[in-house]
Amino acid sequence: MTHARTKPQSIAMQIAALPDMTMDELRALWDELFDAPAPHHNRTGLESRLAYRIQERAFGGVSPSARARLEKIGETGQVPNATERDADRLLPGSVLSRMYDGIEHRVVVRGDKHFEYDGCRYKSLSAIARKITGTQWSGPAFFGLRESKRKGGWA
Repeated sequence: MTHARTKPQSIAMQIAALPDMTMDELRALWDELFDAPAPHHNRTGLESRLAYRIQERAFGGVSPSARARLEKIGETGQVPNATERDADRLLPGSVLSRMYDGIEHRVVVRGDKHFEYDGCRYKSLSAIARKITGTQWSGPAFFGLRESKRKGGWA
């Protein structure tokens, strides 16, 4: 592979070429991109760190405030200043599952306020919980995302 210094390539091309490089070529690229010698990690770890560094140089790295926030999360295991609303945000593609009356009910998160249950789209987990139980429920509580305020917990 020709390194970025000798022949300009797109970021995607540089990253796509990493798996085809020899370990010696990966270490040489490392020396171009980092001030410290390549760690003696496995190939996958080295490729991953090189890919990140290539993108970081092209697009910029993590801001100092974001870096500090990430370090705090790593130290404590908790997101500082997280609100209850933050805890309710689910990534698209997430699947929520709940056993109710002996039946497993599965909900796919399609986006913010977009859920799919039993082939239908819903705007809230509470609407799905009401459909399943026939009674008013907090959707996040029903699916175990928040503690239920109902007496006796699970229905």
